Amino acid sequence: MNETIILEIKKALSISEKQIVSVLNLLDEGNTIPFIARYRKEATGGLDEEQINEIFKSWEYANNLLDRKEAVIRLIDEKGMLTEELRTEILRAQKLVEVEDLYRPFKEKKKTKATEAVAKGLEPFAKWLMEFPYEDVKDEAKKYLNDAVKSVDEAIEGAKYIIAEMISDDANYRKSLRTEMINHGVVVSSVKKNAVDERKTYEMYYDYSEPVSKIRPHRILAINRAENEKIITVKIELDKERMTSYLERKVIKRDNSTATPFIKEAIEDSLKRLIYPSLEREVRTELTDKGEEQAIEIFSVNLNKLLLQPPMKGKVVLGIDPAFRTGCKLSVVNEQGTVLEKGVIYPHEKTMGGSISDKQIMESQRDLLLLIRKYKVELIAIGNGTASRETESFVANIIKTTGMKVNYVIVNEAGASVYSASELAREEFPDFSVEERSAASIARRLQDPLSELVKIDPKSIGVGQYQHDVSPKKLNDSLNFVVTQAVNQVGVNVNTASKALLMYVSGLNKSIAQMI
Repeated sequence: MNETIILEIKKALSISEKQIVSVLNLLDEGNTIPFIARYRKEATGGLDEEQINEIFKSWEYANNLLDRKEAVIRLIDEKGMLTEELRTEILRAQKLVEVEDLYRPFKEKKKTKATEAVAKGLEPFAKWLMEFPYEDVKDEAKKYLNDAVKSVDEAIEGAKYIIAEMISDDANYRKSLRTEMINHGVVVSSVKKNAVDERKTYEMYYDYSEPVSKIRPHRILAINRAENEKIITVKIELDKERMTSYLERKVIKRDNSTATPFIKEAIEDSLKRLIYPSLEREVRTELTDKGEEQAIEIFSVNLNKLLLQPPMKGKVVLGIDPAFRTGCKLSVVNEQGTVLEKGVIYPHEKTMGGSISDKQIMESQRDLLLLIRKYKVELIAIGNGTASRETESFVANIIKTTGMKVNYVIVNEAGASVYSASELAREEFPDFSVEERSAASIARRLQDPLSELVKIDPKSIGVGQYQHDVSPKKLNDSLNFVVTQAVNQVGVNVNTASKALLMYVSGLNKSIAQMI
């Protein structure tokens, strides 16, 4: 194990070196994070899942950073341009972006104005200008005229392109200007001409500005989405004169040199054409990463709360998936979640005359009452989708008029349709229609939210925003960690747990879960 990385993690997380090494060894052996937190406390010194996860993420990032450093050092060394000073700088870098800044001057470049100028033999002329001589620049330029360079002005222009790229490739300049953009830049958005935003969803961003250092992460994701939908244009504004002044102080060695006016023009070109657009992309990427992190964090917290809702076990539940035209699907499940009977009623279906007949209502009431009395139903779970309010009113009226000792609960059915159409649902209920499966799932959600919700892709449960604007892999990894954490925190009844639930138990995999 890399001792330097371990010491960095120790410093960042305030966790002892011994604990970090133990966690990494256990992970390397294939143990899951919940398993380590629950069953290897003596080895880790009692670290919880969050701490173990932080160690894992820090180790992973540090190793990726080290791999990139080694690759960059090798690539530069292969060109015969590696110095001890450069090697030290690369190894000292704390972020990937800093490593890329140092590698930038040595990258194989695509065809640019500077590479074309170099190909025309103007690099020595550019270097001569950077020595800030007192001799006449145009006289020197004449020495570089050839078949590819027809005039003095063309020679000077080519040399300026080379100097502009040299300035743009300087890692120290980029680092300072990036910091300047983060600390003093302003995110500005404006509505596009002919933009189509019928619902005025992004109206607040039609003419909007906020400092880069203060903008809230969720606003970044909203701005990104509006930009992707071609509603607004987005840029980062910063005092260009201040940036130009900084570069002139760093680059210009003599104010009275004959080359100075040309170097100033090269600085202006470098800033406008190369540095600013590049840094703007980098800063916006950094902001987007922060926005994604917060969105995923909120999603994870909400999912955790939903999964850990107290179950209503030991009760017979009638699940109702409400609808108008196709009728309300019914499903009665026993205390263990086994479906006892299914059915359908039409309490909201309108006749040709446009109103519901008393006969329809009476038939629906009769069918519902038969199921409740037959199975001694104690709770009714009503999905919160289409026709939910009408179904609630219908059920409440029955309870009131009959005086039955039964309660009803409105259940969030987000993701129920996704589950109902899944392979897992088809395995569980091969003879059920999609809507009938949904009614059974709604009933089970009330009985045991965790056991039922683990069957659904966490992204489909609908407890977060901007899920389509964040990295799918990051979101999946985070949400799967939350589900695993919740299942292992609560535990499962091995006699009644489904395969979907068992798969999240530490130490079990898909095949073992299937066998159990």
